[in-house]
Amino acid sequence: MSAADGIRTWRRTWRRTWDLSTTNPRRLIPAAALLVASFAGLWVLYQVQPMPMSDIAVYRAEGEAAATGGDLYGFTVTRWDLPATYPPFAALLFIPTTWLSLGTLKIAAVVVNAALLALLIHLSCKAAGLRKAALSVPTLLTVTALGLWLEPVFQTFVFGQVNLALAGLVLWDLSRPDGARLKGFATGLAAGIKLTPAIFAVYLLITGRVKAACTALTGFLVSALLGWLVLPEASIEFWTRRMFETERVGKVWIVDNQSLQGLISRVLHDPEPGLLWAVPAVLTAVAGLAVARRVHRRRGLDAWGVLCTSVTALLVSPISWSHHWVWCVPLLIALAAHARRSRPRRALLAAVTLAFTVRTMWIVPHTGDLDLRLPWWHQPLASPYPLLGLALLATVVWWTRRPADAPGTPGAPGGRIPVPRTAGTDHELPARPRR
Repeated sequence: MSAADGIRTWRRTWRRTWDLSTTNPRRLIPAAALLVASFAGLWVLYQVQPMPMSDIAVYRAEGEAAATGGDLYGFTVTRWDLPATYPPFAALLFIPTTWLSLGTLKIAAVVVNAALLALLIHLSCKAAGLRKAALSVPTLLTVTALGLWLEPVFQTFVFGQVNLALAGLVLWDLSRPDGARLKGFATGLAAGIKLTPAIFAVYLLITGRVKAACTALTGFLVSALLGWLVLPEASIEFWTRRMFETERVGKVWIVDNQSLQGLISRVLHDPEPGLLWAVPAVLTAVAGLAVARRVHRRRGLDAWGVLCTSVTALLVSPISWSHHWVWCVPLLIALAAHARRSRPRRALLAAVTLAFTVRTMWIVPHTGDLDLRLPWWHQPLASPYPLLGLALLATVVWWTRRPADAPGTPGAPGGRIPVPRTAGTDHELPARPRR
């Protein structure tokens, strides 16, 4: 499919989506009202407790350093003395943030993140097979209004983070048909902005999509090369030194860190668990990627393979702040797609949604070094996301214990594994999506 064909398909899709939505204003108006009310609530909360949006200040400082030739990794900003932690390529992308005042930039960040949340929901619905929902503006507005209050999404707004952009970029890229032109390249660029998306190239490789994996590697190398050409000294400094300085990002043991290392550090009351974290992290990385490959091979469900890979990345990363878990959006939508006709699955969906909403990590005592002195019964409350991630991987292992075409396999449609899409697959939209 050429770029022109892709653009024409995109235009037809959104024209049809808009026509279908505007023909039924009785659904569109309440959904729009709910979205306005949701963001009005966010504004009221901001008046009571102003959002720091501290990461926006860091991004702006990175862009300024890149534009003026300053010391990219030598500054700190905000009252928390936050340094730059991303590769030089990211600093180049942040240069446009210097064209706006900090106050204007914060407003723009809220608007852009709202649009990115809606886009992520759209992509998640398509990946989960919910094409009618993906093409319904009232549905997108309603889910965006509610999704804002998921803790990882809300924290992304609070800090002015780029998580929604990266998740959307990776999900868009990996949900394209196998064989699509430059599939994997956008994932490589995402890894050039923030290193953790590099694990998706490994997922492509172990699921037999060698060309896409190599394309992802090419995208990453292009980002590193661009960073080196424009910021050679900063590039050498980052790739030889700064990328290994975990303490530069923050303390691993605070409840903000919802990675496996954060969980282990708090359970052991040890700020530097060392091998007691490294060994489980390696085992989790291997097991998580094996689970991702297994669900792709045994069920033909690439979306679940991508989700398992994202959860694995969040678990094994030394630091996964709670706002990094915006992958909860496609996870919840994927669960919703499987829960429509099953009461136990609907209960599971409700439980997982609740876990990503109640903010238990902020309830436990965590001022000063209290994170390291939590009693055993506080530990599940302090580490809900890594526990959920481990439970998800274990559940997928149980779900895929037999191939989809094995006798007695639950939910095997016709006993056949869906064939992964290719660039030649017919993607014509239905004449009139129905709900």
